[in-house]
Amino acid sequence: MSTHPFLGLAPLSAARFASIEDRVARLLRTTQDVVIMQGEALLPLEGAIRATAGPGTTALNVVTGPYGQTFGDWLRDCGAAVIDLAVPFHTAVTAGQIREAFAAHPEIDFVSLVHAEAATGNTNPVAEIGEAVRAHGALFYLDAVASIGAEPVLPDAWGVDLCVIGAQKAMGGPAGVSAVSVSERAWARMAANPRAPRRSYLSLLDWRQRWIDGGRAVLPHAPAQLEMLALEACVERIEAVGLETLTARHAAAAAATRAGALALGGGLEPYVHDAAEAAPVATTLRAPSGTVASELVARALAVDPALPLAAGGGSLAKEMIRVNHYGPDATRGAVRASLTALGTALAEQGLPVDVQGALRAADHGWR
Repeated sequence: MSTHPFLGLAPLSAARFASIEDRVARLLRTTQDVVIMQGEALLPLEGAIRATAGPGTTALNVVTGPYGQTFGDWLRDCGAAVIDLAVPFHTAVTAGQIREAFAAHPEIDFVSLVHAEAATGNTNPVAEIGEAVRAHGALFYLDAVASIGAEPVLPDAWGVDLCVIGAQKAMGGPAGVSAVSVSERAWARMAANPRAPRRSYLSLLDWRQRWIDGGRAVLPHAPAQLEMLALEACVERIEAVGLETLTARHAAAAAATRAGALALGGGLEPYVHDAAEAAPVATTLRAPSGTVASELVARALAVDPALPLAAGGGSLAKEMIRVNHYGPDATRGAVRASLTALGTALAEQGLPVDVQGALRAADHGWR
């Protein structure tokens, strides 16, 4: 019986696991503790909220897309008083709006925010928001799963207490492991929270007690070995290419896609109105009036099923098209192929399009 190269591997050592955490910390430019959790990013996203929020917490939950809505649900389930700051999904929240919320509710002691919403295509100005949160003294929780690798993510510089990342989008890595950086303030909040998960897969305190406080000498349970090795390879690739080069490539893909979509015609237009508020990880487009986004995407994928195209989720499936130009698809070729396929789909609906003009605009917009 032959042995597959993925099988029969020597166990991942604690030292190797710790070295991968250290490399992720360097990627985040952080001196905070970094814990790599053995599951998709929803694991640390939920675990961090349940560890730090409870009765007595007053949370400002910023909603710029579906993940913000989910965080509000978790916070309420923890017993926190939640103040939702919702803005239209085609825009971003501002630091001024955060300050206004603090002025109206000085009792706020927790802020939850999504950096980039790949589902809606917007990105929020975390550096400016971080200044406001730091001045107010609240704990700052950030979902940077979609933004890491596509734009700068700097938890220390921005005053982020809990910064969750995943490798499956712009980093071009595995989905089965994720990471969270944790400040000393956040650890203290968890230790003081009697409802923080313990002896649980959600527990960050278990990781601190059984892993960090023990000098990272003994793993608390068997690691997801293949996913950890894939994460290590992913970080190695980013280190070789350069994080700045990777983020520049995502910015170029976003600029090219937006320019090409505007030139394509047929009534297609960017979903996020202001280019400065559009996320580099993915570009969302509003389908022309009289068309259904999911049907246009299906027609485009019939041209090439491998294209990084998707319709919006839920009710957005009727109006939103997503060009997921992240990771291995942050390329000029993927952008051009996506625009060509969308042009074909629109033309089949009888709409006037200029595919060649779109490709020229995309090439010019790639910068």
